[in-house]
Amino acid sequence: MTEPIPVQGLSAPNPAVSRETADARQWPSNLPQPTAGAAEDGFVSEEERRAALMASVPVVDDTTPLAAELAIDARRRIDLHGRKFPRPARTRIITVANQKGGVGKTTTTVNLAAGLAQSGLNVLVIDNDPQGNASTALGIEHRAGTPSVYEILIEDLPLKEAVQECPDVPNLWAVPATIDLSGSEIELVSLVSRETRLRRAVDAYLEDRVAAGEDRIDYVLVDCPPSLGLLTVNAFVTGREVFIPIQCEYYALEGLSQLLKTIDLIRAHLNPELRVSSILLTMYDGRTNLAQQVASEVRTHFPNETFKTTIPRSVRISEAPSYGQTVMTYDPTSTGALAYLEASRELAERGQGFSSPRRPSPLDTIVSGGAQA
Repeated sequence: MTEPIPVQGLSAPNPAVSRETADARQWPSNLPQPTAGAAEDGFVSEEERRAALMASVPVVDDTTPLAAELAIDARRRIDLHGRKFPRPARTRIITVANQKGGVGKTTTTVNLAAGLAQSGLNVLVIDNDPQGNASTALGIEHRAGTPSVYEILIEDLPLKEAVQECPDVPNLWAVPATIDLSGSEIELVSLVSRETRLRRAVDAYLEDRVAAGEDRIDYVLVDCPPSLGLLTVNAFVTGREVFIPIQCEYYALEGLSQLLKTIDLIRAHLNPELRVSSILLTMYDGRTNLAQQVASEVRTHFPNETFKTTIPRSVRISEAPSYGQTVMTYDPTSTGALAYLEASRELAERGQGFSSPRRPSPLDTIVSGGAQA
C-alpha cells in the first residue's frame, strides 16, 4: 500500500503537457487569441490558462473508455485545482439522508465537506449516525465519553462544547457521534420537543459564532443513520435542504418513495422550509444497463435536483476511512476524489435548490420495465 498523499502534495497542472503552449507560447487555434496586456507566458488570466490547458487534452470518445476516463480526470484536475468556490449568502444547512444503508451517505457527507473546505469555505459536519463512521473518516476523537451529539440531544450540551477541528483539512469542523448515541432514540421519546432539539442547538451555535466575531459557517452537513427514526427526524427538522445520495441499483431506489413521503410530512408539520435540493448518483458503473437506466429514471423524475456529476465505484474512496481520512486527502488526484470535488463545486454553484413538482415514483417505471443489468 502506498503512503497517503497529503493534500498539499497536489501539484499544479504542468503546462508542459502541451509543447506548443509551454515552449512556443502558441495559443490553441480553437480559443480566442490573448488580448493586449497578457503576461509573459501569454495568458491574460488564470481562467484563460485553464482553458488553454484543457484544450490541450486529447478528445476521445466512448470507443476507448479508459482513455475517455483519463481525459475526464485530466480536465477536472486542471479545472478544479486551486479554484475557490462561491460563498452562499447565508449558512446552508443540509441533511444528507436515505434510509437505505450502503448508498454512500457518510462517504458523500465527509468528502463533500472536505471538498468545500479545501475550496475556501467554512464547513461543519454533524455526525448524527450512531455508527460514527463520519467521525472516523474525519480523524476526530469519538470514543465513549467524548462530548458528542448524544450529550447535545439528551443533556442539552451547547454544541460548541462538542465541536472538534478536523486535523487534515483547514476550515472543517465536526461534531462526533459515540456509541452512546445508539440508545438515544429510546431516551428521546420521553423528552419535551424531542424533534427540535438538534435544530435549537445548531441555530444557537451559528448565532453565537457570529456574535463572537468568528467567521460564519458556510455549510452545515448532517449525516444520518440508515433509518427514519427520531435521529433522522431531528436531522430533517434541523436542515433546510435534503441531499439524497442514490446508489445506481434497484434496491437503493426501493425506499425512495417512502423517504419523500416522510420529507413531505416533516415539511407539513415541523419544518416548512425543508426542500429536496440535491440528488447525487453514487457507485455508478456506466458499463451496466441497470446503472444507466436508474440514472436515466432519476434524472427524468428529478431533473432540477439531480447532479450532472456521478460518483464512480472507486477503491480509493473505500480505502481512505481506514487511514482516518477522506479521499480528498488520502489520494486527491484519484478519480473518486476528483468526482467528489466536482460534486462539491456543483453544490456550491447551484445555490439553494427547490424540489421539482412531484411526479410518479421512478420505481413505477423500473418495476414495470423489469430492468436488467
